[in-house]
Amino acid sequence: MSPSMKSGIRRRTVIGAAGAAAAAWSGARPAIAQEAFPRRPLTIVVPIPAGGGTDYAARLIAEPMGRLLGQPVVVENRPGGNDVVGLMHVARSQPDGYTLLMGYCGTMAGRAAIGGTGSVSTADDFVPIGQVSDTPQLFVVHPSVPATTLPEFIAYAKANPGKLSYASAGNGSMHHLGTELLKSRAGIDMLHVPYRGTGETISDLIAGRIQFYMNSPPPLVSLVRDGKVRALCVSSNDPHPGLPGIPPIAGEGLRDLPLNVWFALYAPRDVPAGLRAQLTEAMRASLAEPQIRQRAFEAGSLVNFQGPEEVAQRLRREIGGWREIAAAANIRAD
Repeated sequence: MSPSMKSGIRRRTVIGAAGAAAAAWSGARPAIAQEAFPRRPLTIVVPIPAGGGTDYAARLIAEPMGRLLGQPVVVENRPGGNDVVGLMHVARSQPDGYTLLMGYCGTMAGRAAIGGTGSVSTADDFVPIGQVSDTPQLFVVHPSVPATTLPEFIAYAKANPGKLSYASAGNGSMHHLGTELLKSRAGIDMLHVPYRGTGETISDLIAGRIQFYMNSPPPLVSLVRDGKVRALCVSSNDPHPGLPGIPPIAGEGLRDLPLNVWFALYAPRDVPAGLRAQLTEAMRASLAEPQIRQRAFEAGSLVNFQGPEEVAQRLRREIGGWREIAAAANIRAD
């Protein structure tokens, strides 16, 4: 055997021994591998097109969470199939903590209540990391509608049954279920027009092709300030602290409509508890930063962190509540 061949064998033997030793050390110290999380960028999947409240919630926490975790957090929009495309992508991803979901109550609770999430169970296939915000919806109309208050709008709708239209992000979305609840409580009739994303909806709202819309404040606040749409009220019993001058729905003759919009961060079901705890703590600390809370407040969103257990309980409770409302209004999945 030549000297070069002997040298190659020795080198492979040394490398093999070192690899075996490293593998043995890794197997003996599993906690160290977990403590190193994260080692690469994380992704928050938004199952809805860019520009809406879900997208806003994801981008609100992405930068501070990435800074606290020591790795970038990237927001990725994966719309399609009434949000099912994004849900399935996250549910089927590796449960390693690197792929997360920004969940919107209209998807997680509303669509789930009508069986509109395909083969994915929002309550069983994901585990909550924490709630980002909990905000009343803003009711707006096109300026051509001769109403400046909710009672005036209801009176106008009653005088023109079936002639007004309202927008939603599809069957089971919060816009859909919430407006159907409003219709039932107020005794009015409006045509439902589903859209694929907030951007398309707002374009048609500004153009006057739809007359009524309810959504979380961030996509609408600037339109109200610019006079492109008119705000009627917020959906809460109490005034919204960030929207002075816009009355609460309780002062407009209706009370206790369960229409608050919430967004929560989720992970695939089998992500280890230790990794989930790290993500929850990074999220909690991010939302405690004054500049993050102020940024949300200026957009009309109210930061309200809730831990995993509270989010899980709320989701199951709201799925049951919306299921009853959907049945009463004969709402089914698309």
